[in-house]
Amino acid sequence: MPDTVSAPVILGNEPGSFPHSVLAERHPAIIRQVRDDLPYGPAQHRALDELLHSCAEGTVGPLPDTAPDRDRWREWGLPEHTGRSWYDVPWLWSESYFYRRLLDAVGYFGPGAWQGVDPFRPAKRAELDAPETTEELATLEDLTGLPEPERARALLHGSLWGNRADLGFRLSAASEGAGAREPAPALVADDSETLWSLLPPGGSGTLVLVADNAGRELVPDLLLIAHLLAEGRAARAVLHVKPYPYYVSDATTADVADALRRLRAAPGPAAGHARVLWSAMADGRLTVRAHPFSCAPLPYAEMPDDLRAEFAAATVTVVKGDLNYRRLVGDRRWPPTTSFQETTAYFPGPVVALRTLKSEVITGLSAATEAALVAAEGQRWRTSGTHALIQAGPRQ
Repeated sequence: MPDTVSAPVILGNEPGSFPHSVLAERHPAIIRQVRDDLPYGPAQHRALDELLHSCAEGTVGPLPDTAPDRDRWREWGLPEHTGRSWYDVPWLWSESYFYRRLLDAVGYFGPGAWQGVDPFRPAKRAELDAPETTEELATLEDLTGLPEPERARALLHGSLWGNRADLGFRLSAASEGAGAREPAPALVADDSETLWSLLPPGGSGTLVLVADNAGRELVPDLLLIAHLLAEGRAARAVLHVKPYPYYVSDATTADVADALRRLRAAPGPAAGHARVLWSAMADGRLTVRAHPFSCAPLPYAEMPDDLRAEFAAATVTVVKGDLNYRRLVGDRRWPPTTSFQETTAYFPGPVVALRTLKSEVITGLSAATEAALVAAEGQRWRTSGTHALIQAGPRQ
């Protein structure tokens, strides 16, 4: 990995910075949203108020003695950070622990009537059931009859851009060609040909896809998996999701089931993709994994041995989304031209990142691309969600 001395770990203690705004503004807003979305009782309301006060003015506190994962969080650095300001610990750690404490506040880990109830489920279901989802699924008709490579490329870009309906499954020659001409290209890095070389037609490999969000982002992920299985580009797929609710919209096993039911109920090609996925789940060609490390406040460089072995055995691991990218390269202030391949050299097998840019961490850009982005947008391009990348790590 490149020298980390020149790339300090990102903290949230710089006023005006994006991480500071997440801690100071987004987390309180999430607490208020959770209070409003479900009919919690007085105990949950008091606990949420205490968490709100802790985030605003207090320090990192311990987990309850009865917490089922107390020992795991001790290994993940809780003793080191207890008593420190939320703003003064690594931002990745602070964010992750906030969501863990939020689940405690609403009684997710029980015992009690609210045990296992996802506090973010109303928001996730509303997005999945939105008319925009129906509209996006209808665009699958546009892919019917196209050559397989074009369908594969369209579904890959649907997975990349997630719930941006204007860039979902649509093929546009104009937009594809624009990247070379525009001063600030939407796709700032594109190693998709490396991905296709790892998943050729008639392949017998295993795809591991580390999911990011539920709802309208998980749907195109599932559609991509269905295509790769149905067209023989992968013989088996493993979908990694979170073991419990996390970062509001991150996908859990329950969200996978909701998305599959949504696809199965849709008309046209979407239902056909659902049948492929349903059958693959039944016969073991598609499995869902919820490893505890998926909710760890740590970079993937610190993954446990069993997860390392699973990634090593995969033909390729596709890592989706902004948070997973931060964990993949390390949540540090890398110079944007830092080599992505060098920062991911530790990864035990071939890895490809699909990410829409929504945080400051970035590696693997050319100097010309970085200069064009800065000239066009200042530093807003890092967090606006209007740029994306497909980056491949070193071949093993």
